[in-house]
Amino acid sequence: MLRLFAPSGRVPAVLSADAEAGAMVLEEVLPGTEADNMPQTSLPQQWGELLAALHAVAPPAHCPLDLRGRFDEAFVRIGRRLSEPAIGARIDQAAWQRAIRRCETLLDSQARLVLLHGDLHLGNVLDGGPSRGLIAIDPKACVGDPCFDAVDYVVAGAGQEGVEARCQRVATACGLDGDRLYGWSRVIAPMAAIAHLTYDGPEPVIDELLSLSR
Repeated sequence: MLRLFAPSGRVPAVLSADAEAGAMVLEEVLPGTEADNMPQTSLPQQWGELLAALHAVAPPAHCPLDLRGRFDEAFVRIGRRLSEPAIGARIDQAAWQRAIRRCETLLDSQARLVLLHGDLHLGNVLDGGPSRGLIAIDPKACVGDPCFDAVDYVVAGAGQEGVEARCQRVATACGLDGDRLYGWSRVIAPMAAIAHLTYDGPEPVIDELLSLSR
């Protein structure tokens, strides 16, 4: 998947790989600061430049991986956790089914399809310095709505400036449909809430994510 995105110049180069050994040698990304620890004022614009470069890469012919398949798997896998008392007490089946319906509406109305990184959260984006810009690592490539590669960044605004405010900033900087981006944030809000509940995340963040999922 890294080699797939190599034409963008926005992923580490694969210097060597041994599939049989399950090992690879990657280009070092310097300074390598995670996006979450970079100055936040300029990050939306840099994110927009990153998405433009990644999404300019043509999807491979007959790409078997698409966003619908990713969500089909994710809703089943993560949905099992609603049976856990600590999760089920905060997120019920009604909220989960609401997220599924919202997701299906967005998937059914996709117009422009691009090759997505597919897991572009703030921990998977590194500072590559002034000559490279942001560098993406650990792609889970699939084809789908370009808004999806901005949604983790948007949802990370919970408990900070707020998801809605961040959505407006990011949509403008990235040239994305703000309504669709906000819609995707409501789809993944319960998934993000489950992650925060698992790792004892801050209550204000969890509360905002749960409110977003209603």
